[in-house]
Amino acid sequence: MTKYAIRETALELLTRIGDQGGFSHVLLDREITKQNLSRQDGGLLTEIVYGTLQRRDLIDYYIQPYIAKQKKIKPWVRWLLYMSVYQMIFLERVPDHAIIHEAVEISKKRGHKGISSFMNGVLRNVQRKGTQDIEKIEDPMERVAIETSHPRWLVNRWVDQYGLETTKDMCGANNHHLPMSVRVQTLRIDFQEAINRLEEDGFKVEKSVLSPQGLVITEGAVLKHPLFLEGYLTIQDQSSMLVAEMMDLSEGMTVLDACSAPGGKTTHIAEKIADKGQVIAYDLHEKKAKLVNNKAEQLQLTSITAGQADSRNLKDMHEAESFDRILLDAPCSGLGVLRGKPDIKYHKKEEDIFALRKIQDELFEAIAPLLNSGGKMVYSTCTVDRHENEEAVKNFLSNHPGFSVDQTFFNELPSSLEGALGLSEFGLQLFPQEWDTDGFFLTRLVKQ
Repeated sequence: MTKYAIRETALELLTRIGDQGGFSHVLLDREITKQNLSRQDGGLLTEIVYGTLQRRDLIDYYIQPYIAKQKKIKPWVRWLLYMSVYQMIFLERVPDHAIIHEAVEISKKRGHKGISSFMNGVLRNVQRKGTQDIEKIEDPMERVAIETSHPRWLVNRWVDQYGLETTKDMCGANNHHLPMSVRVQTLRIDFQEAINRLEEDGFKVEKSVLSPQGLVITEGAVLKHPLFLEGYLTIQDQSSMLVAEMMDLSEGMTVLDACSAPGGKTTHIAEKIADKGQVIAYDLHEKKAKLVNNKAEQLQLTSITAGQADSRNLKDMHEAESFDRILLDAPCSGLGVLRGKPDIKYHKKEEDIFALRKIQDELFEAIAPLLNSGGKMVYSTCTVDRHENEEAVKNFLSNHPGFSVDQTFFNELPSSLEGALGLSEFGLQLFPQEWDTDGFFLTRLVKQ
C-alpha cells in the first residue's frame, strides 16, 4: 500500500471517528483486516490515526494563528490539517516536504484549488514559523487540558480528585503507546516454555509485575505467532490480569462473572480454578456473550458457560447464595483506557459518569444476594474516576452491613504494588503512568 493511500485511509477513518462517532479500535482493526495490510503499513496507519486523535487539541492550538481568519473549515480539511501537522511534529521518519505534498494532493482530489492552496499555506507556515508556545497559557489546568488534549471538564474533575501533578502525569501517559501484553494459558503450556519459544523466534518479552501468567511483548508481532493463533496466549492488559489473580480462587469453585465480554477475565478465572469447577458468565448482548464462548473454545477451557442476560435480573435466574466467588467488572466510563481508545475522551460527557454510576449501584444491589456466606466478590472498572470506584464501593457498604472490604486483599497484592499511589481503604486504583498499564480499579469484598 502506498504512503499516499495510507494517508487517504487515515483521513477517512479520522473523519468517521471524529465527526461521526465511530470507535477508533474497531474501525482500525476492520480496515487493517479488510485491506490485509502488512505489519509496517498497519503500524503507520495506526500511528497516524491514534497519534492525531491523542493530540487533537494541542495540534489545533498549534495551528490557530494560521487558520484564525478562515471563517469555516470543512471537517475533512480540519482532520487533514491535524494529521499532517501531527506527522510533521511528532514523526521523524517522514520528511516534511513529502507530508505537505501528499496533503496538497489529497486536497486537490477531495476539494478544489482554494482548499489545496489553503492547505499548502498553513502547512508551510508551520514548517517555516513553527507553532505557538504552550507556555503562553497562564491557567495551569487549561495548559494541561490543551497540552495533553483532554477536555477541560475532565482535567478539572481529576484535579479535584487527585491533584494537579497526578492529573498532569496521567493525561501525559494517556498519549503514549500502551505496550502489548499477553496471558499464557498455563494449563496448556509451561510459562517458561512459552517465553523460550517466543525468544527463539526473535521476540523480546518481559515478565509482568502484576500476574505470574503475564508477558509484556516489547518487540515482535505476537498476533501472528503460532502460540497466539493456536490458543496458548491471549491478549490482555496487565491491569486486567490482576483481577483474577486477586479473586482468591481455587479448584472446584462456582464463580459468577456478571459482565463478562469479551472474556479475558472469564477465561483467566477458569485457568485459576484449573478448569475444575464452574464459571457462569453473562453479558447484556448476545453477540458479546458468544465472544466469551469463542474465547473459551480457543483456549480449550470447558468450565465456562456464557449466555445473554441483564445481570440486574440474575436473582430471577439463580437462587440466593449460589456462588463462591463473584466478579462484577462493571460497565463504566472507560476513562482508564484512553491510551488504546483515545476517542473516548472526546465523546464522553460528565453526565455519562453519573448515569453509569446508577447502573453500577443497581448491579451491586442485584448481584450481592447471590454470593455465599463467607464468599468474596471483586468489583473492578477500567476507569479512574472516584465516583465510579471508591465512592461506589463506599455507597454499597453503607447499605449492606453484611459486607466489608476484605483486608487480606491488601496483603495479597503483588509486592510491586506496595506503596502504590492509588491504594485506599476501599481498594486499589491503578494509574496509567505508574505501571505502564491501563487505568484500572479493583477491590475485594467479603460477605460475613
